Amino acid sequence: MATRIFVTHQLPDSIEKRMEELFGYVPRQSDTSLDSAGIILRAKGANVLVPTLSDIISKEVIDALSPNLKLIANFGAGVDHIDVAYAKKRGILVTNTPSVLTEDTADIAMALILAAPRRLSEAAQAIRLQQWEGWSPLYMLGTRVNGKALGIVGMGRIGQAVARRAKGFGMDIHYHQRVQLHDTVEKELGVTYHKSLDGMLGKVDILSLHCPHTKETHHLLNAARLKKMKPTAYLINTARGALIDEDALIQALASGSLAGAGLDVYENAPDVPMELRNLPNVVLLPHISSATWESRIEMGERVIINIRSFLDGHNPPDKVLVEEVS
Repeated sequence: MATRIFVTHQLPDSIEKRMEELFGYVPRQSDTSLDSAGIILRAKGANVLVPTLSDIISKEVIDALSPNLKLIANFGAGVDHIDVAYAKKRGILVTNTPSVLTEDTADIAMALILAAPRRLSEAAQAIRLQQWEGWSPLYMLGTRVNGKALGIVGMGRIGQAVARRAKGFGMDIHYHQRVQLHDTVEKELGVTYHKSLDGMLGKVDILSLHCPHTKETHHLLNAARLKKMKPTAYLINTARGALIDEDALIQALASGSLAGAGLDVYENAPDVPMELRNLPNVVLLPHISSATWESRIEMGERVIINIRSFLDGHNPPDKVLVEEVS
C-alpha cells in the first residue's frame, strides 16, 4: 500500500521538495489552521500525520484516522497537544523534533530577561507614539540584570542554554527541577539547586520557565506561588502558556505584587486577554522563540528522518515515550 502523508501546515520550500522526492508528498495549498474536523477530513486515509503545536490531536482525531494512521511525526519538540498515551494504545508511534530549538528559544528567553526589567517594550512604544520629549534623569528607569538572581525552572537543554547566556551577563543562577544535575554540570554552569520550587521563588529577581506542560505542571505558577515571589521580581515564559494561571498573573501585574513579565506563550493562544495586552509592565511576543529559518529547516529535516526510519522498518530516533509526557 502506498504511503500517504498529511502535513497540517506549509513548511519551508526545501523541506516540502525533499518530502515530495522521498515520499510523493503533496503539500497543502493553504496555510490556514485546521480544527479537528478539518484535520480528520483532509488526513483521512493517511498513514503518517505531521501536526504542529497548534493542532489538537485528541483521542477523537486518532480514532477517526485509525486504523490507517501508523505514525504521528510532530513538527516541534512539545507534544502536549497530542494524546500520546492513547496513540500508543492504538499502536501509533509519536515522534518529535528535540534539540533543534534549543539555541533559538534560549535567545528569546534571554531577550525577555533583558527586555522586561529594562522596559524595552514601553520605551519602543513611546518612540512610535511620539511620546518621548527628550532625555531626563528619571525617565523610563528600569532595573539592571547584572548581579541579580535568576531562577530557572527546568534545567534541560534550553534551561542550560539560558544559564550559559545569563552567566555572561553576571547573573546569580538558581534552578529547580525534580532531579538535581551532576555536580560537574552545576560547577560548569555555576548554578545552585533548589529541591523546593516554593523555597526558590522568594530568592530570585527573575524567574524563567523551561519545563514541559504536563498534568503536574499545569498552572505551576498559580496565585499562591506568584505571591511567594518578590514584588520587584519578573516572570519569563517561553515554554508553555498553561504553566501559568493567566488570570492570577494579570492580577499580580495589575496590583503591583509582581513587577513585570515577558511572555512568548499564552494559555489560550492565539487569544491573549485584553487585560494582559493593556498592561504596560509586560513584554508580549507572538510565540516566536523558535522562529528562525535555521530552526524550521532543522525541524523539517528531523521529521523527514523520523518518517524515513519508520517506513524503513526501524525505530525512529525521536520516538516519544509515554513516561516522558505523563
